[in-house]
Amino acid sequence: MNPPYNLQSHRQNRNITQVTISPMSLKENSKEPRLKLPIIQALVPVFVLVALLFFNVIYAFGDDALSGSNQFLLLVGGAVAALVGVYNGISFDKMIDEVAENIKSTTGAILILLMVGALAGTWLLSGIIPTMIYYGLSLLKPSIFLLSTVVICAIISIATGSSWTTSATVGIAMIGIANALGIDAGMAAGAVISGAYFGDKLSPMSDTTNLAPAMAGTDLFTHIKYMTYTTIPSFVITLLFFGILGLTLDPNGESQTSEMLAAIDTAFMVSPWLFVVPALVIFMIVKKVAPLIALFTGTLLAAAAALWTQPELVALIGGGKDLDMVTAYKGLMNAITVSIEIPTTYAPLNDLFTSSGMAGMLGTIWLILCAMVFGGIMEAIGALSSISEALLKLFHTTFGLFASTVASCLAINIAASDQYLAIVVPGKMYAKAYKEKGLAPENLSRTLEDSGTVTSALIPWNTCGAYQSGVLGVDTLSYAGYAIFNWISPFMTLLFAAFRIKIRQIAHTK
Repeated sequence: MNPPYNLQSHRQNRNITQVTISPMSLKENSKEPRLKLPIIQALVPVFVLVALLFFNVIYAFGDDALSGSNQFLLLVGGAVAALVGVYNGISFDKMIDEVAENIKSTTGAILILLMVGALAGTWLLSGIIPTMIYYGLSLLKPSIFLLSTVVICAIISIATGSSWTTSATVGIAMIGIANALGIDAGMAAGAVISGAYFGDKLSPMSDTTNLAPAMAGTDLFTHIKYMTYTTIPSFVITLLFFGILGLTLDPNGESQTSEMLAAIDTAFMVSPWLFVVPALVIFMIVKKVAPLIALFTGTLLAAAAALWTQPELVALIGGGKDLDMVTAYKGLMNAITVSIEIPTTYAPLNDLFTSSGMAGMLGTIWLILCAMVFGGIMEAIGALSSISEALLKLFHTTFGLFASTVASCLAINIAASDQYLAIVVPGKMYAKAYKEKGLAPENLSRTLEDSGTVTSALIPWNTCGAYQSGVLGVDTLSYAGYAIFNWISPFMTLLFAAFRIKIRQIAHTK
């Protein structure tokens, strides 16, 4: 483990001081705070980016902002950050190296996004998603749909340890059912994300649940146990919200259910046997098979199921009337890679039974790459460390320390566009401060998760916000207000801190 960079020794120097790092240790130190940047300069790129994004979304493009304009503005924000860096003597090559490291860290996410697109296409063509919708329409009424969605997604996410996998499997089906029932897609996506992130926070298989205690200096199960104090009340409030919201929904969607069921039954071969494929994918994730491998396997299994259950549809998508080797190959490849649409006898379902395949994920990947450019340059010039350090100086009380941690996690989620940095950077910056206040490290690990993990899905240009929006097909700003669990969690951790509820002190031994 490399020694931390000592910011204190450079306080007299108002300019940036660079720390020499050997090439062999560059990779290990890529996330270490290495630079000292005046806070005003550190905030300039953030203010410019937020102002541009605000104008772009509110006054210019609205929901279409993610089609490309937001991506370019992230590059503009990165250019402003680069100018700040050049002004302080930071080489352009160093900034590009940090951007490269940031983009490299998203390789797994990008591959998963591509595989999610492939999975969605084959699951549609094979009838898996239509079957889920068919039985969902039969069992889930509008009044209980949102509540049921939260619970189902929470269970799946605890079992898999992944909010991303939950959204890519059960979440897609739930959005489809919501559309068929006439329920606002933003509400449904908020319910999906609330349940998915509840499970993600508490599952011992979750990467962030392991990362937070590692950064804070506590063990996994102490972290999980201590996190339940704030997480369970937040989840109960979420359940109450969606339970009450469900009672206010217009039940008219039920009157069209029989017509929709008949249309699905006509267009697809609906069979409970098709549930075997998603069950196997979830089983693989539970058994700690890499999500990328599980999703790839799920794509291949769904492709095989499509040939068995929907041969006529495969031939149709393949550009022919009869299924042969060529139409089978073309039909499956079209479902995996490009946009397809399955026609039904009920027109409103035609928009529902469409998939964009891997090509449909390219916009989200574009957004992630541009966000990593901005975040990488911000990290290279020392802006992230300066922002966290400045926030730490603002507060001197115990509550202030918690508030500073929450603010830092939010700031880095916005500025760096990555939930892992929102855990790692504040985790390293605040560990000593919590110890000096006599606070056990699980206080910090819990706060990192309550603010760093869950709020990432609420920011459109964050990797998590971009992913959830791309997979569920719902604009981030449309679901953010309904993702109750995600935005109430930071307030819950601050409430506990304000009233000193379950604030564990360090046990001193003589």
